[in-house]
Amino acid sequence: MKNVFVVIFLCGISFMSLGQKTYCNPMNLDYGFTPIPNFSEQGRHRATADPVIAYFKNQYYLFSTNQWGYWVSNDLVDWKFISRKFLQTYHKVYDELCAPATLVLGDSLLVIGSTYEKDFTLWYSQKPQTDSWKEAVHAFTAGAWDPAFFEDDDKRVYLYHGSSNTFPMYGQEIDRKTLQPIGERHELIRLHDDLHGWERFGEYQDNTFLKPFMEGAWMNKYKGKYYLQYGAPGTEFSSYGDGVYTSDKPFGPFTYQAHNPFSFKPGGFTRGAGHGATFEGQFGNWWHVSTITIAVKNSFERRLGLWPTTFDADGILYTNTAYGDYPHRMPTAHVENPRDLFTGWMLLNYNKPVRVSSSLPGYGANYAVDEQMKTYWSAKTANKGEFIESDLGETSTVHAIQVNYADQDVDSSFLGKMNGIYHQYVIEYSMDGKRWLIAVDKSTNKTDVPHDYVELTKPIEARYIRVTNKHMAAGKFAISGLRVFGKGHGEKPATVKDLIVLRGDHDKRSAWLKWGHISNATGYVVYSGISPDKLYTSVQVFGANEYYFKSMDKDRTYYFQIEAFNENGIGVRGPVIKSE
Repeated sequence: MKNVFVVIFLCGISFMSLGQKTYCNPMNLDYGFTPIPNFSEQGRHRATADPVIAYFKNQYYLFSTNQWGYWVSNDLVDWKFISRKFLQTYHKVYDELCAPATLVLGDSLLVIGSTYEKDFTLWYSQKPQTDSWKEAVHAFTAGAWDPAFFEDDDKRVYLYHGSSNTFPMYGQEIDRKTLQPIGERHELIRLHDDLHGWERFGEYQDNTFLKPFMEGAWMNKYKGKYYLQYGAPGTEFSSYGDGVYTSDKPFGPFTYQAHNPFSFKPGGFTRGAGHGATFEGQFGNWWHVSTITIAVKNSFERRLGLWPTTFDADGILYTNTAYGDYPHRMPTAHVENPRDLFTGWMLLNYNKPVRVSSSLPGYGANYAVDEQMKTYWSAKTANKGEFIESDLGETSTVHAIQVNYADQDVDSSFLGKMNGIYHQYVIEYSMDGKRWLIAVDKSTNKTDVPHDYVELTKPIEARYIRVTNKHMAAGKFAISGLRVFGKGHGEKPATVKDLIVLRGDHDKRSAWLKWGHISNATGYVVYSGISPDKLYTSVQVFGANEYYFKSMDKDRTYYFQIEAFNENGIGVRGPVIKSE
């Protein structure tokens, strides 16, 4: 995909589009709607999950559940959808490539979906940038749910799979020539929620009457070590994350990594970072693509997120999700520390005043700025001219704006991938709320952009930001997050004092964290880890100076550190606290 050079002169300001240089979660994809009628009885809605990205012939290929196709990209930022149904016509199911698996094998890319049947087709293509798929195996007999393929250095191929709150994760070798399973199936790992706090079921690891689910197998090899990954405890929860075991052999025995979950995001606008795939892309940079939960209209209402990932000097696999749904740079060279990709652009309009053209009862205006994907504002109509206006409170430097649409009163015929739908809008800015200038004009856009993120190549000074609807892709004009990013001109918050970690003997998997309130803080980021130099887990907390952290291993020592943030930047971290 070639970059297009365009210069637009609007109200005396020049905006140059040279291709986006930053990205912001959730991924802005033209997600399909759930194709399952009884999954959308509370309203038709977009949904996908269980993603895998394959880096093949210098392009990225993204597959995820029930999309009736897949996406291709040159840079992980701009994605093109390619329509394709992979299930044979005799499979009378709603699912289409549920929790898909891919495998790069020589000059071919292979793909298959989840099944316990013995007759699903394994497909291959040598030019997947077009719909050019052929049968590799008409009936793949492994019968795997949440499958993951892995090719080892010696060219042997393996299959890992499992999705259950009863059965373990399995592994089996696949014959490279016949692409059918050979040898015995091996039991590999199970959940141990009695030891690992994050594996407990529930939104806050608090649902004790149901067993947690292990699912979403994935395998990588790095410097001779095998990293077997899995999702837990349930896709509908903010605590949904990915854990990892390591071994010197493809079938183990496996050892639980000291830092777990390695992918975790229980706080902020996008929540959940489980059932994903870890891959190496351009410039030797590693990434983890995963599932983000919404779970309002249905437990399986979800989106996708992309997180920078790496291995530290001790071979610890970790994913950086701190400020993970704020703008990040897409690297153009190798990056040693994933934290370096954060732009430093802060959220400028959290819980700030909002003015709207109309509001549907029960969907008030401030739901658009509360940093919750589960809540949203909806106008009464989808008419041209409906608007939402955000007051930043003071003049700020705006670098980027993200418009996250919600699904409200979508037509009942919207089941599956809907082609030809699109969003059109205009973003204006003002210093006084009276004289307005255009910042972004998408009034002629013809693409479906449910989580549209726009980086301004020239920052603007503004106090007010207004988004005016021109055309809706589906349903009423509804926004789950109007998010304005940049820098305020005030003071950063001070260093947080008096962090206390109370971890009782009754349940050492959990702790109550309490710290001193800072008056000008928007929120806090709590870091935790297995040593003072490995604080790889982060939790973003808004509107409170306490947090119940329930994601620890029972018999492990942890370390904690905290920082405050606001629209002006991030304060200095406080001291590291040890908790045994």
